[in-house]
Amino acid sequence: MKANHVEQMIEGPDGRRRKVMVHMGESPLAWLHARGHLSARHYAAGDMLRQDWERAGLGARVTMRWDAAPREGGRRGPGRPADPTLAQMAARDRFDGAIGAAGPGLADILWRVACAGEGLVAAEKALGWPSRAGKLVLTLALDRVAGWYRVP
Repeated sequence: MKANHVEQMIEGPDGRRRKVMVHMGESPLAWLHARGHLSARHYAAGDMLRQDWERAGLGARVTMRWDAAPREGGRRGPGRPADPTLAQMAARDRFDGAIGAAGPGLADILWRVACAGEGLVAAEKALGWPSRAGKLVLTLALDRVAGWYRVP
């Protein structure tokens, strides 16, 4: 077993659980697309959403920020908040628009799978949904997002 692969238990289409090797560098959307569960249009829309989420800086930070220290503030008062770049603001606007286009009932699984990298089964369990409901809802959400991004 290679270091970038792990063994996991999944539920197959027939409802039976089985062991599979999962490539840790592959996103859940890429995994679904590679196995024919998502169209190229849906995959592209999900990838665009994830890219905007990352560009906007909405993900959790793992490392220390190396921005310059604020010149004013410190112990005497609060410093100015860091100004986001125009690219970050544009990405945030696109992300918010795409999530809004997906709608409130569909945005949850869309964010979990496309942005947070959560597997479909894990997302279904976290949302309290029955097995195999997530794929249908994710496809509907990606279809709306593809229309919003104007993916052909």
